[in-house]
Amino acid sequence: MAAAHPQYPALLYNVACGESLAGWKGRRYRGAGVKLALVLIVQLSDIHIGGARHDDALLELAIGEINEVRPDLVVVAGDVTDEGYPDQYATARERLGGIDCPHLVVVPGNHDARHVGYLQYETTFGSRDSRLRLLIDETEVAVVAVDSSKPDIDEGEIGREHYAWIVEGFSEPADLRIFACHHHLMPIPGTGRERNQVLDAGDVLSLLRQAGVDVVLSGHRHVPYVWPVAGMLLIHSGTASTLRTRAFTQPAYNLVRADAETISIELRVPGGEAQPLGSYPREWPAELSARDADPVIHFARGPNLAND
Repeated sequence: MAAAHPQYPALLYNVACGESLAGWKGRRYRGAGVKLALVLIVQLSDIHIGGARHDDALLELAIGEINEVRPDLVVVAGDVTDEGYPDQYATARERLGGIDCPHLVVVPGNHDARHVGYLQYETTFGSRDSRLRLLIDETEVAVVAVDSSKPDIDEGEIGREHYAWIVEGFSEPADLRIFACHHHLMPIPGTGRERNQVLDAGDVLSLLRQAGVDVVLSGHRHVPYVWPVAGMLLIHSGTASTLRTRAFTQPAYNLVRADAETISIELRVPGGEAQPLGSYPREWPAELSARDADPVIHFARGPNLAND
């Protein structure tokens, strides 16, 4: 099972202001000499506690199923509340506190930032941005989670003030790199007219590709979907406990399994069916990932403003 990484109890990085990702060329993306064990990640989002179409029985079912599979990491990719009110956050803390997992990562969504809800979020869950280094059965896992929400609007943005902080979070060798945010970096089919995609999605995708990220976990559009892009898997979860569905008409969450050879994604309907969303190779051919061929160079300028 997962445990805090013994070498990185409070990891500090020394990435000088002005250093670019060009210095990463040739840096190994995986840990050396490590046999990757199976890592099980649960991804759920958009539970919308307090909303008119929220169903607490669905959330109870989902949490019971999650506890049965005993995941190494659970990522809740935003919109834990419907309107960001204090009573909704209190209920969210109680419900998510029922998840039996050593590592729970939560990021806010646009609904959580309503009515100055981002302050309630910090009181309830702590920092809106977080970085973790985990050691899971000899597998080194780096997780960077960023608040993509802005108060009282549905649009999302990572923001250039986060770029250096994200790079720092992935700067050490790791066997699995995971980035999490609420908003989607690419359009999701079956969700109607495209809107609210991350405003700086192009810069962020380039940054994450150069940083060697394997998996991006997001929510927001309430439709489960996977985009394999440039060496990364952009994995989107549906709404786990509401009837606010779109082209995929059932509530859903995802199980993500990563081992030495593959990353596989399984969609789960609480109390219902399971459906594969694909199994993908861990190592992409260089001509497809093209990590070292990206002409865009990101510079880390000024102090980072991450809420960590």
